[in-house]
Amino acid sequence: MSEVDELPRFPFESDAALEPPAEWAELRSQCPVAHVQLASGDEAALLTRHADVKQILSDPRFTRPTPGDDAARIADSEDGGIFNSEMAEVIPQHGEAHLTWRRGIGKWFTAKRMNALRPGIASMAEQLIDEMVLKGAPADLKASLGFPLPVWVICDMLGVPEHDRDQFSHWSDTMLSMTRNSSAEMKTAEQEFGRYMGAHIASKRLNPGEDLLSALVTDPEPMSDRTLVATGIGLLIAGHETTANMITKMVAMLLSDRSRWESLLADPSLVRTAVEEALRLDANAGVGMARYLTEEVEISGVVLPPGTTAMCSMAAANRDEEAFADASSMDLRRSPNQHLAFGAGAHACLGQPLARTELQVVLEVLLRKLPSLELAVPVQDLRRVEGLVVGGLVELPVRW
Repeated sequence: MSEVDELPRFPFESDAALEPPAEWAELRSQCPVAHVQLASGDEAALLTRHADVKQILSDPRFTRPTPGDDAARIADSEDGGIFNSEMAEVIPQHGEAHLTWRRGIGKWFTAKRMNALRPGIASMAEQLIDEMVLKGAPADLKASLGFPLPVWVICDMLGVPEHDRDQFSHWSDTMLSMTRNSSAEMKTAEQEFGRYMGAHIASKRLNPGEDLLSALVTDPEPMSDRTLVATGIGLLIAGHETTANMITKMVAMLLSDRSRWESLLADPSLVRTAVEEALRLDANAGVGMARYLTEEVEISGVVLPPGTTAMCSMAAANRDEEAFADASSMDLRRSPNQHLAFGAGAHACLGQPLARTELQVVLEVLLRKLPSLELAVPVQDLRRVEGLVVGGLVELPVRW
């Protein structure tokens, strides 16, 4: 048996959908830089402390692994899925080119623009909740609200017509699959999406609107069509599955101890801090962020050589007692809350203002429209989605 065969397998399993694996706390206290085996069979160095994860994610020398690196593969698949596709390589990952691309997109994610989106997001949420209520309880909150809403929002931002929303949802689902779809199906979805976006971009050049894509095509320094298509795919993938799952997990956390829901009903001004605390306490966040170390670096007294793949577990770091008082408890009033749910540094999640806006608006609308909302199954019956880069629940049965 080789040494790699004896390494712990990561990600770790947990008995409960909303609870962290026991290994996180053990590693933080005893072995903050742990050698683990990924699903692919490759070896990586797992970081679980807040300071260490923040240090590596913020270090401009290190970026997410690129095809030229001899990095550990996260997934056990031939091509590594959408994250390793040709389309994913179009968006620059390093240096000034990456910063320029981020600046072009980031201009859209301002507080002013996010506030302008709030009424539209609230209206979408109300429509989806009304449809769920019409069908009667119990209902699956993930299928009824959590999953469709972020696609609608991304479609709205990209100026996509309402009648194409379902098609967008299908493409997102297929491209993010790790186990549910074949490589051929994923490739087909990517090609179909690319063709659609190409035609959509051409249309926006002729008739620009008030959406993000129109802003990008009319920019004085416009991106190439390939980069625009890749950006559209990136926004759909990054903004759909992650937010859809987080809406579902946030509501599950708040309903698993209903005194939390009651606290929000009594004081809706807690919505913002409650959202941040749900992001921090998410025990089912997925595998984390990989960084390829191009030179030697010391972390928590351990020297990691060049060529190491560092797997940064933001979810484990977010429960670090050194960084958060009473870290394993959900404190709806916690402030400040320096969690790492969106990463850190040059590659921190670009869409975090949008994700925060969606989570806050959904929670506000649910509290207003369905104050009697509760879980329709015991919390121990909630099940995790397995085999996805992004962690989530299979479903969230609720009644009201």
